[in-house]
Amino acid sequence: MIIDCGSCAVAGLACDDCVVSVLLGTPDAIGLADFPADHAVALEVLAGSGLIPPLRLVPRSQAS
Repeated sequence: MIIDCGSCAVAGLACDDCVVSVLLGTPDAIGLADFPADHAVALEVLAGSGLIPPLRLVPRSQAS
């Protein structure tokens, strides 16, 4: 899973409660995050259990 914070429609608004910021730092510090598929599944399980915040990414193409 590739996460491009630069293409997120809610960047800046939802960064404080996004798993990317929790694990890697703010989007301006990382820009692009690449999680292997098995890690993405693990992150979904942890978020579903309430242990970490979920991914808040909303691609600009879907934000209408």
